[in-house]
Amino acid sequence: MWAIARTELKKTLQDKGLWFWTFILPIIFIVGFVAIFSGTEDVEFKELVTQIIPGYTVMFSFYIMISIVIAFVKDRDRGMVARIASTPLSIRDYFIGKWIPFMVIVLLQIAVLFTFGVIVYDLPLGDPLALVILSFILAFLTTGWGMAMAVLVKTENMGLALTQVIALGGALLGGLWMPVEVMPDVMQTISRFLPQYWALEGYKEIMLNGGGIGDIWLSLFILLIAGAAGGILAMLAYPHYLKQSRS
Repeated sequence: MWAIARTELKKTLQDKGLWFWTFILPIIFIVGFVAIFSGTEDVEFKELVTQIIPGYTVMFSFYIMISIVIAFVKDRDRGMVARIASTPLSIRDYFIGKWIPFMVIVLLQIAVLFTFGVIVYDLPLGDPLALVILSFILAFLTTGWGMAMAVLVKTENMGLALTQVIALGGALLGGLWMPVEVMPDVMQTISRFLPQYWALEGYKEIMLNGGGIGDIWLSLFILLIAGAAGGILAMLAYPHYLKQSRS
């Protein structure tokens, strides 16, 4: 398991596209949108940065699914999965070994973007324990969904397209691009069924209102259930994924 995790982490960190999607592009978006909306009347700068920075952090955390899909599809098409299946390594250990590096990358992404927000825009972080737990569960969610998608899609392009739908569609409907309060009533109702909404609400509660774990328990619960659903789906779909692997 740990050998798989080390190999996957080393291989993934060598992907230049990963660095662009994970760190460079989110910072460009944050800088651009803060500059655009910082002159807006009746909007406090603190509220602005606690909408934009956590919002784009949540949105771009979903792009880790692209890297997960690519890793799994390549293992399948190269016959790596079939060879691993013939060893004593269990399905659980295989998934955990593949999952850990992507968890680390998402957590690193969140830490970098929030640190950038603190240094450049004086972003208030609030309760550190609540912030860490929420970030960990967000990473669990995005990687869990990525694992499920990776064993279900047939091609990398299909995974890329679905990631765009989930990331961009969830950002639009989940209130990551604009406050939910200014959205039409129908969209406000839809947003409450999306994990992106609950992730952002949790971050805003911590950063704006000084909330703790007890104040964001509903966000934590919903994200945890959604992430677990992705992981369970990935495990259930593994036999189908294995059948598609070249021997």
